[in-house]
Amino acid sequence: MPSFEVIGGNKLKGEITPQGAKNEALQVISAVLLTSEEIIIHNIPDIRDVNLQIELLAELGVKVNRINRHTCSFKADNVDLEYFASEAFRYKGGKLRGSVMIAGPMLGRFHKAFIPKPGGDKIGRRRLDTHIVGFEKLGTEFIYHSESSFFELKTEQLKGTYMLLDEPSVTGTANIVMAAVFAEGTTTIYNAACEPYIQQLCKMLVRMGANINGIGSNLLTIEGVEILHGTTHTMLPDMIEVGSFIGLAAMTQSEIRIKNAGLKDLGIIPEKFAQLGIQMEFQNDDILVPAQDSYEISTYLDGGILTIYDNPWPGFTPDLLSIVLVVATQAVGSVLIHQKMFESRLFFTDKLIDMGAQIILCDPHRATVIGLGRKHQLRGITMTSPDIRAGQALLIAALSAQGKSTIQNIEQIDRGYQYIEQRLNALGADITRI
Repeated sequence: MPSFEVIGGNKLKGEITPQGAKNEALQVISAVLLTSEEIIIHNIPDIRDVNLQIELLAELGVKVNRINRHTCSFKADNVDLEYFASEAFRYKGGKLRGSVMIAGPMLGRFHKAFIPKPGGDKIGRRRLDTHIVGFEKLGTEFIYHSESSFFELKTEQLKGTYMLLDEPSVTGTANIVMAAVFAEGTTTIYNAACEPYIQQLCKMLVRMGANINGIGSNLLTIEGVEILHGTTHTMLPDMIEVGSFIGLAAMTQSEIRIKNAGLKDLGIIPEKFAQLGIQMEFQNDDILVPAQDSYEISTYLDGGILTIYDNPWPGFTPDLLSIVLVVATQAVGSVLIHQKMFESRLFFTDKLIDMGAQIILCDPHRATVIGLGRKHQLRGITMTSPDIRAGQALLIAALSAQGKSTIQNIEQIDRGYQYIEQRLNALGADITRI
């Protein structure tokens, strides 16, 4: 398996543009199955998970024309339903979590779907109940084949209904919406996720001819239609990359301009990094992070230690808590990181402790970081990337550390960040792919 060899301690400088949003890509690319007409999607991130999803659609019979590495046209006018039920689909679909997003469009348009046991990050339980229960409420029958870990779903006709989701799952909401656009009658989804990625998907579906109201809220109303048409769609910048670059600039005392950051869709992300003491200037749609010798964590008005925790949108995204935790290790002050949504995402802190960070892992969900205030620089070590976001956090730690670090299992990083060593080396980093 490839590794990164990182020589830390370099100050970076320059401009970097975030890639297209990974989490949006897996949804909108799946939505091409809802029509037989051509759909063109721009700003696609050239990363492993998204490329696997595109390959999966091609094997399903979707005509894929890769105009360039970031623009694709899709035409699902001859979908192979037999392949969908095959062992080959179960094997390939099981390698990435995004494969579950195919179920909603297939149910809506073809009235049957299969879901393999999904792959992806090993960050705790990521159940499919919200998806399956939502499909059931729309009139779907499902059978679980335990010997192959395969869900089979089928329906004569989806029927619109009211549903209150047990959790505002982003993928669950997207999947149910894509099925409901073809359901007979009205579907009301309460406690729906309302992330910018869901808004993007819904806006794309509306351009295709869907009837969706309440976009941007947690109450979506969908009037079923009989047919959808082609469209052109451009994906948002990846907010997780934007947050990662803010943290990188602070940790390495670098001046970095984040170009075309999609400021209006970042929610409270800049505010959370500002609470760590990181200075930022907002210029048009760019974020300029100036070089800072130090940054100090805010406290509450009563002097209490700051707590940063994840919440469904418009709360703080769980995908950036790993970055916040790493950035806090060199701040002045202390912070409690509370990862509510996934019970294994803080387990990479042992690597940071080995690098010299002062972190108390309270339990699977909480870690207290005592900032070193740059009095002691982190030291380079050999470590392994456990998941996409922790991998990027460890890369940032290595770039700020003294000496050489080796990061193994970087395929995890490649799943979420395109050409990352090339882009950071252009800013002055010293990263070699081994």
